[in-house]
Amino acid sequence: MVKVILNGASGAMGKVVADLVAADENMEIVAGVDLNTDAKLGFPVFDDIRKIDIKADAVIDFASVKAVDNLLGFIEQKKIPAVICTTGLSEAQIDRINELSSVSPILRSANMSLGINILSKVLAEVAPTLKKAGFDIEIVEAHHRRKLDAPSGTALLLADSINSSMDEKLDYTYDRSDRHEQRRENEIGISSVRGGTIVGDHDVIFAGEDEVISFNHRAYSRKIFANGAIAAAKFLMGKSNGLYDMSDVIK
Repeated sequence: MVKVILNGASGAMGKVVADLVAADENMEIVAGVDLNTDAKLGFPVFDDIRKIDIKADAVIDFASVKAVDNLLGFIEQKKIPAVICTTGLSEAQIDRINELSSVSPILRSANMSLGINILSKVLAEVAPTLKKAGFDIEIVEAHHRRKLDAPSGTALLLADSINSSMDEKLDYTYDRSDRHEQRRENEIGISSVRGGTIVGDHDVIFAGEDEVISFNHRAYSRKIFANGAIAAAKFLMGKSNGLYDMSDVIK
């Protein structure tokens, strides 16, 4: 039985994780963290992770950026494995996560779904050939109106996968409104849409001479991210200290 602390327990993703874990005979949430401590979730909820003194095997994090610093302090103190799913992290927070991976196994991913991580692998394989053939690369992502960060962490994950396959030769362009020039040769355009209740749409467009190839991913439910986080927490059990991502889980 994997005993888990859920960071961001009362949030939209936290509630989905809690529901799925409740039906999983191999995992149990022993404590949650959220400013809303009155939530009836079937386990105790604390307003600060540092107040938790309940024994746990791992942390699953779907909280806010501002809650991550307390989480990192908790990881350092407890040497506890952690699945960090919060996006929009600062460079300082990412650097801190990388440092802490030397004392605890940590899995961080901008997207926990199987589909996105398979797509990331496919893009790394096809992008060099298409770019060499003269195809321009654009990424368009759409999310619900409440999402705070833009572009999405997933859009950047896909762009990074493409760019790493080409020795980091491409630049990211997020806005062309102040430019009056043709599209630059070595760039990936990344555009964001925010509205309604869109769970997460990502389109990667390779536009060539007289033809266009598109790779699309549509998320219809938050369950795909929650299932990925649960699988990641189980994956970390028994793993050595280090930094992991979802590509390690789906091998």
